[in-house]
Amino acid sequence: MIIKQTEFVKSAVNPSHFPEPEFPEVAFAGRSNVGKSSLINTILNRKNLVKTSSKPGCTQLINFFKINNNLFFVDLPGYGYAKVSKEIRSKWGDMIERYLRQRANLMGVVLLIDIRREPQQEEFQLMEWLVNRGIPCLRVLTKADKLSHQKQINRINEMSKILMCKKEDIILFSATSKQGKDDILQELNTLFNGGASSGS
Repeated sequence: MIIKQTEFVKSAVNPSHFPEPEFPEVAFAGRSNVGKSSLINTILNRKNLVKTSSKPGCTQLINFFKINNNLFFVDLPGYGYAKVSKEIRSKWGDMIERYLRQRANLMGVVLLIDIRREPQQEEFQLMEWLVNRGIPCLRVLTKADKLSHQKQINRINEMSKILMCKKEDIILFSATSKQGKDDILQELNTLFNGGASSGS
């Protein structure tokens, strides 16, 4: 998959604000501060298209980006940040669920998990929800550069058991070293292959 053109389209809170579902799209989901914005910027070869912040819980909207004029990347709000109110956490959860339920053009979800952290209830609930609806889920372990090569190998072995998937179905990613960038683009190309030309 070759990224030739990227464009921020809009931010949305509820389905009435979503762009028309005219192009296939993939969504990016993960806990607050998992490195979601950095990953999207990295695979799009853009430094600041998606705003990054050292303060968790920054993204409170669903952000839509048009790629190559024929598909969308969708940045979902980070979830699970304890220092925001329960009301806000519930609002984010409802927002994400409404998006996942209503987007008929959704081709798949990229689930980001910090390689140093254990998956929590939210991750397992999301994976189960996606399986039940037949929506592909690409599992990515972020911040891989924080571990040595051997510890990365050990961790991917552990996580394949925890996430109940093959080791080959997990991608290690680092925004710093660009590790895993090409693998993610290849998987995204596969996801989009049935929906529209992905520019590859």
